[in-house]
Amino acid sequence: MREFLSLNKIFFIASVLLVVKPAFAKLDFEDHAFPELVTSARALAMGNAYINKVDDSWSAFYNPAGLGTVRKPQFHIANIHLEASSGLLDVIGNGPAYEIPQNYIDSFDPEDMRSKLAKNQGELAHSRINLFPNITVRGLTLGYMYSQRDRAIINDDVANNYEIAERKDQGPVMALNASFFGGIFKIGASAVYLMRKDLYKSFGPTDPVDVSGNDFKNGKSLQVTAGARLTLPWDFLPTVSAVLRNATNNDFEGASGGGLPDAIKQTVDLGVSITPQIGKISRLHLEANIKDLNDAYDTDYKRRLAAGAELDFNRRLFVRAGWGDGWGSAGLGVRTRTFILDLTTYAVDRSLDGFREEEDRRWVLSLASGF
Repeated sequence: MREFLSLNKIFFIASVLLVVKPAFAKLDFEDHAFPELVTSARALAMGNAYINKVDDSWSAFYNPAGLGTVRKPQFHIANIHLEASSGLLDVIGNGPAYEIPQNYIDSFDPEDMRSKLAKNQGELAHSRINLFPNITVRGLTLGYMYSQRDRAIINDDVANNYEIAERKDQGPVMALNASFFGGIFKIGASAVYLMRKDLYKSFGPTDPVDVSGNDFKNGKSLQVTAGARLTLPWDFLPTVSAVLRNATNNDFEGASGGGLPDAIKQTVDLGVSITPQIGKISRLHLEANIKDLNDAYDTDYKRRLAAGAELDFNRRLFVRAGWGDGWGSAGLGVRTRTFILDLTTYAVDRSLDGFREEEDRRWVLSLASGF
């Protein structure tokens, strides 16, 4: 009888553990669908389907062959990308409006985020800031990138743990391009001397939020991206592109703290597009991409498909829509000679191996100025 009760007890405990096991056990950075070291708000509005369309300084991260279509020299002194998830906005937007900027800054501090999430258990807070001052001309980009992404959640399960993830990337950037056959075929390559710091840590409900240098994985790696683009001189300008990421298959080195970050996997992206002229001053760009064609990240192929559209009016006003990682995206853009403003919303799937299981909606403000 005692043996029977013990077996029942074991079975009950095992069942509870299975029930409360979180479906989203690790906070990650969706590299299967968003492999770029610095993301473009314009691209995200198009579902991140951008390797054909890219024609600006973000070519260094999306497809270096795009440098061959840069129209005018650009010197962006200020180039900032600010991002927040709906979960984060729920947390930082409850008070007076004038407190929101400081609350957003606090979202990059693990201890401050814990106090803010205490009343919003189960909400995933995501924040990102990108800086990319650069000088770009046709065929060349020189700049410096900085990117920080933070994720935090207090799980609303039995364990009630507080989880955080942080990634800091920075380093100098250079990209080059060459065109052939009158510009029909373009190739390019970019190099980033990447310095990365990764943090993944979990705390119990009563544990102090203690983060030290030894908790971070630190490493350096030369990351080379190679790309090619073929545009046929026909109506609608049909275009095919291919991008090879981590082309030299470099690992991280120079470990410190908690060891080396996980290696950046070598992946291939493919894209097709058409760009019909639909008026005297208007064009419509339609593009489809498949990310990580070689499935290095072992992800459902539907999560690696991306599609987007951009309607531009006189290259000044842009309306965008897209689909990426299973969810819709949209955005508006304004562009002048010295100023660029982009407003974007997109989403990712929080599940580890599913498709359209839980949406994490995000909002982006991107500003660039210079001459």
